[in-house]
Amino acid sequence: MRKKLRLAITTGDSDGIGPEICTKALLSIGSKFNLVFFLYRSANFPKKYLRQLDRRFDRIQVSSFEEYLKNHSNSKFTLVDVVSGESAADWVVTVARLCLKKELDGLATAPLSKTSIRASGYREIGHTELIQMVAKTRAPFMTFLGEKFNVLLVTGHVSLSKVRLTRVRLYRAGLAAIELRKLLTPKCRKLPLAIVGLNPHAGENNIIGREESEIFRPVIKRLSKIVALAGPLVPDAAFLPQNWQKYSVYICPYHDQGLIPFKALNGTAGVHLTLGIPFVRTSVDHGTAKDLYAKDKADATSMKSAIELAIKLIRKKG
Repeated sequence: MRKKLRLAITTGDSDGIGPEICTKALLSIGSKFNLVFFLYRSANFPKKYLRQLDRRFDRIQVSSFEEYLKNHSNSKFTLVDVVSGESAADWVVTVARLCLKKELDGLATAPLSKTSIRASGYREIGHTELIQMVAKTRAPFMTFLGEKFNVLLVTGHVSLSKVRLTRVRLYRAGLAAIELRKLLTPKCRKLPLAIVGLNPHAGENNIIGREESEIFRPVIKRLSKIVALAGPLVPDAAFLPQNWQKYSVYICPYHDQGLIPFKALNGTAGVHLTLGIPFVRTSVDHGTAKDLYAKDKADATSMKSAIELAIKLIRKKG
């Protein structure tokens, strides 16, 4: 039985800010007791970042996880530098499979563009969908933890015209939000969940839509038997500052309804956690920012938070 926990970090698009923020985050965090980092990167990863990492870590370079197992698994190295010829999307699939086999304990991901994933030959369009494909789970949920409030998205990377809410999906989202609430501060864990309505004015008594009465209210009634719950909230007022301290998690029907206010109000301090999958996966709450490539101007706060949350969760599971 191995002694050390293993956390994989994928650096995302090589021409984005992924390499920079991963380096900055690791330098800030440093080596951790009983933990080995596995950094998945391309061959054109800037050498200056490697020199910086070498000042804080005992680094070993390998071409695959299998090479590490064969030659270095009992070594003192705290950073395993996996220089892979695979695409950045392939790294995610490879690591997800290793997590399922319990060879790795978790994954923290830097931003990866949807176009890069498609160019790698996958039909899936995001990290969450790639992991869902590997893990064969029915209901993964994208959640975001911030300084001001937390959100869970009922639906993910789906065209707005194709968003289809069902009672089953909404109920499962509620159960996932209950699990997310357990990870929050003791004060926040005591607060009710909030379900944000789908339609303007939350339907206005069926004048602007019937989803709130036909889908939301039956689910809220069922969930209220096991957790304190509010809603459906009027979407355009749900995220006003006076509401931030009222709820533990906002459950949002579709992607942008939750992420526009989250990113606008939480800034760079947010972190993503995927729920409904059989291993720990965290990520940044922003994109690849290719306009900042190689400029050393990227903010690594979210990447650091993602790695720290992943460490916390795999230690808890371990």
